[in-house]
Amino acid sequence: MGRLFQKLRRDFLTGLVVLIPIVLTVYLVWSVISFIDKVVIPIIPPKYNPLELFEIYIPGLGVFIFLIATTIIGSLASGFFGRQAISLGEKILSRTPIISTIYNSIKQIIQAVFKLDGTNFKQPCLVEYPKKGVWAVAFISTETSGEIKQKINLGSLVTVFLPTTPNPTSGFMLFIPKNDIILLDMSVEDAAKLIISAGLVMPKKK
Repeated sequence: MGRLFQKLRRDFLTGLVVLIPIVLTVYLVWSVISFIDKVVIPIIPPKYNPLELFEIYIPGLGVFIFLIATTIIGSLASGFFGRQAISLGEKILSRTPIISTIYNSIKQIIQAVFKLDGTNFKQPCLVEYPKKGVWAVAFISTETSGEIKQKINLGSLVTVFLPTTPNPTSGFMLFIPKNDIILLDMSVEDAAKLIISAGLVMPKKK
């Protein structure tokens, strides 16, 4: 009886491991689709809106229209007149108190997430933090230069981002001598998984 209970318990846990990622993924995707549909579909003119014409809700229609509209806006924004309009709009926003701070912060976050400016973390590494003998996973951002390098005056420096667990979007920016870091062979994605999972998802050695 005890062995049967252990087997059933093991099978139940295995089922959870299989089902939970699938259910959560479907739920999150459906939630995003539903949210975009609720925002976009009411904007569609009634004579083109299937919800108004046939009283039929087409899942994903709002997402499709959003993708098309975003692509068109991106294409227009990359042209000469689009760049001029964006530049004018940013100048107006930059001179508006409070709004300028919010806009610039959001813009920097979006550019960092989608890598619009071509910059990204170069390589994961190990740094001694918060004290000697204790190591943390960090990401090399760039070579340190300018006033900071001159003031520290310890030779070649690198700028690293030390993320927190389980939320890697917050963390610390550190300036560390090159000789004091250990480069890792794992990819940036694998290092991010390691941090988010608090060490539970350990990348396989290459």
